[in-house]
Amino acid sequence: MTEPIMKRVKGDGLEIQMAVWDGEGENIVCVHGLTANCRCWDEMASCLTPAHSFWAMDLRGRGLSDKPSSGYSLPHHVRDLHCLLGDCGLNQAVLMGHSLGAYVSLAFAARYPERVKKLILMDGGGQLSDEQWDQVDIVIKPSLDRLGQVFASFEDYVALLKAAPILQPWTPAIEAYFRYESEEVEGGVRSRINPEHIQEESQNLRQASPADFYPKVNCPVLILRATDGILSPDDLVLPETAVDRMLSEIKDARSVDVTGTNHYSILMQPSEQRDEAILDFLTDS
Repeated sequence: MTEPIMKRVKGDGLEIQMAVWDGEGENIVCVHGLTANCRCWDEMASCLTPAHSFWAMDLRGRGLSDKPSSGYSLPHHVRDLHCLLGDCGLNQAVLMGHSLGAYVSLAFAARYPERVKKLILMDGGGQLSDEQWDQVDIVIKPSLDRLGQVFASFEDYVALLKAAPILQPWTPAIEAYFRYESEEVEGGVRSRINPEHIQEESQNLRQASPADFYPKVNCPVLILRATDGILSPDDLVLPETAVDRMLSEIKDARSVDVTGTNHYSILMQPSEQRDEAILDFLTDS
């Protein structure tokens, strides 16, 4: 596993933490999911660099980025992303987002089309019904339950996570990810994330209309979809029907079903199919 270089850069009135893996080809700016952090990209970075450069941000309120008391919505993240691209000297980049990060990347590509060379949406970005959002809430509940809790040690913090089928096999990259997100506090260890920030984020995301962004995206788009549910076969964060709409309403979009993956393993486990799809997309003119 290749360790990143850690940098502080400017967001919209705050500081954003970045993990950078240097490479020779495209500059890929990576945006993580709801309760994740920049180290969720470790596995992919180890496979796709040094052929390309990875720039992975901690969204505001996550990881080591600043944590304002409010301001957790797609417009806030889009402004942060615009500022950090400028601070990093990236006039144009490939954007890759997972889950919430896919919605952020989609919104950014619609707002600043000249700044996005290509867009990769990983198991996110779909226009979902209220019933589908309810299903997503059920799916991500285990990730939210750890927030705000204090555990006696890091080993206790990850004990249930290590036993979760959705995170198998447990890898050094997953271990590094959870170590990065945890902090020592009085009485033990807890997540760095304030659950109130995630509640605000979730409410704002449900009110967004990602389909409004689809016609405004001018760059080539690759949609990667996990085929397996988390708690049941049907609890997909990106259903096929949502992908069909994206393909019909985004000018230049293609999709790949990454077989045998769930919402987490599509990102955090090795996948030759995923990596080949991304490399082909990046080299395709």
